[in-house]
Amino acid sequence: MTFDKEKILHWCNHVSKNTLMETLNIVYTDAGEDFLVATMPVTPHVHQPMGLLHGGASVALAESVGSAASMLFVNSEVSEVRGIEIAANHLKAKRDGMVTATARCVHKGRSIHLWEIKITDERDQLISLCKLTNMILPKRKSEEK
Repeated sequence: MTFDKEKILHWCNHVSKNTLMETLNIVYTDAGEDFLVATMPVTPHVHQPMGLLHGGASVALAESVGSAASMLFVNSEVSEVRGIEIAANHLKAKRDGMVTATARCVHKGRSIHLWEIKITDERDQLISLCKLTNMILPKRKSEEK
């Protein structure tokens, strides 16, 4: 299978339409054979009451990029990805600008993927360090309504 960065980024951004990722303005910007990168602007829409980047918004960014990264390793016709655990350490406050999340694969098994996601600012300072565990499940048949 050949790696097509542009196709991957197009797919990631396309499937984000009308989701939390679109609400948070998360955009997938770079991909490699063992990583995926997304950005999110830090605006009042993602602030907590003190005017700082909300930890939940950081976790949503981390889970979005880590889950999408797992999808790159599975056959979506037969498998589904489900996040089963996420942990985050918020290390530095951020009031405005842009944050970038880079998910790198720590373990890629048949049923479990483990990702380290570093969220950094424009000066490459570490804002949050996250760990995401995804479970790979057999795809369920869609239930008709």
